[in-house]
Amino acid sequence: MRSTITGTTMPVLELALDPGERVVAEGGDVAWLTPGFAMDTSTAHGGGGGFLAGLKRAVGGGQLFLTEYTAPPAGGALTFAARLPGSIRELTIDAADAFLVQSGSYVASTPGVDVSVGFQKRLGAGIFGGAGVVFQQLSGAGTAWVQLAGELTERELGPGETLLVHPGHLALYRAGVEIEFATVKGVRNKIFGDSLFLAQVRGPGTVWLQSMTPATLAAAIQPYLPRTSSSDGT
Repeated sequence: MRSTITGTTMPVLELALDPGERVVAEGGDVAWLTPGFAMDTSTAHGGGGGFLAGLKRAVGGGQLFLTEYTAPPAGGALTFAARLPGSIRELTIDAADAFLVQSGSYVASTPGVDVSVGFQKRLGAGIFGGAGVVFQQLSGAGTAWVQLAGELTERELGPGETLLVHPGHLALYRAGVEIEFATVKGVRNKIFGDSLFLAQVRGPGTVWLQSMTPATLAAAIQPYLPRTSSSDGT
């Protein structure tokens, strides 16, 4: 299998598969593909686990079902397009190197990668609409591709080294990194009132920080969206 990532602010991921090679992705996420692929949709793909594994993916912000694409005898290619301005990263997953990525960032993987919920924290009704912070865990063995928003900054944290991060900007981190959440007094924030809610990440390990968040993008374009009329015409 050969992967190619092209583009700038809205990249695409093309996977070229040899005969019989397989790749797993969430249903409907493929943008275009060559003819002849066999497609099998199930809760058991992506490291196995059946229906319970599918439920864990759903809790983590993913889909209950995954689709496995198997290349035809002549081989083939399939392409995934970015959903937000940003970048697509390739990750090598093994027993010593699992990752946690923000909910909704998973794009595709080889069949040996397990996609599940790795971290979930409810934050109360006043923060993120009560939805909380959820990270998907990518474990097992194989290759995975994830989409991250905006520009990326990579930080290598030494043992005990700590960094305070707005939760929306914490895009990806290695499984060994510790994470806690706390409010910081003294900063008046238009969302959180008189305290700022931050993630405290502690090394050793690597974290990837994204310059943009989906919530920030949505807020920026919201004033330009057409307003819907009520049923009485007002």
